Amino acid sequence: MAGSYEECAEAAAWLRERVPTPPRVALVCGSGLGALAQDLEDARSFDYADIPHFPRSTVQGHVGRLVVGRLGSAPCAVLQGRFHLYEGYSPAQVALPVRVLALLGAHTVVLTNAAGSLRPFLRPGHLLVLTDHINLPGLAGRSPLAGPNDERFGPRFPLMVGAYDAGLRRLALALAPPQLRARPGVYCGVGGPSYETWAECRFLQRIGGDAVGMSTVMEAVAARHCGLRVLGLSLITNVAVEEEEEEEEEEQKRGEGRVGEGQPPPAPPPGHEEVLAAAQAGARHLRTLLVALAPRLAQREGEHA
Repeated sequence: MAGSYEECAEAAAWLRERVPTPPRVALVCGSGLGALAQDLEDARSFDYADIPHFPRSTVQGHVGRLVVGRLGSAPCAVLQGRFHLYEGYSPAQVALPVRVLALLGAHTVVLTNAAGSLRPFLRPGHLLVLTDHINLPGLAGRSPLAGPNDERFGPRFPLMVGAYDAGLRRLALALAPPQLRARPGVYCGVGGPSYETWAECRFLQRIGGDAVGMSTVMEAVAARHCGLRVLGLSLITNVAVEEEEEEEEEEQKRGEGRVGEGQPPPAPPPGHEEVLAAAQAGARHLRTLLVALAPRLAQREGEHA
């Protein structure tokens, strides 16, 4: 079965033979954020195509390479690119790299992504440090934990309350460069690949979402199932709901006209190329944060530098 314990263990064993120091921190790079790997010292890189059972990344902005080295004093593994449900992969295949790195020795995973803002105070270039997520595919039954449970990964019914480590979140908020205007919030994970409609964005706002994206939630579920600490970071690259649309909705409620009547429709959201450009522009500040964070993340809870 794709993503089974045996497949993950084989991939981990293959990497163990080639990596002198097991990583303690795994960093998953979202769209346009793969340049984070450039900060690793004594780096060794492996194409996903060469690692047993790894899927292939097919999305622009995802290099498809695992880079293992040191970020400061911290042994780290950086996944330059991830996998998504919309590429046709199963939830277990999406989660496979996180499970492999857990078996290799990682105890903490940092899940980064490029996300669309659902709130007027979150603008492109800002950083959302995740307090929680809303896993829409998971609520509909698409989960890396579906099917027979393998206790070697974790328990049948893992808790997801407090999935994003509060201590790591406080640390990230304290160390974030001021340019990121970092704040805590809730990420909505959707299936994609189409961007959300205006009505869908308003729905996500009303159920408590602050940002929306097409990744992260499957990896977070698998990481917690394996007992990893999780830090989630969403770099805001576009605004999913424009204020003009919200104003038109209020006019409709007041009976002042139908939505869009007598005025041009709101501008469409940016496409994937624009999202990549915005991610690359903000990645420099995110890299600064991760370099500062890494030595602290590499310590297990209760350890001291």
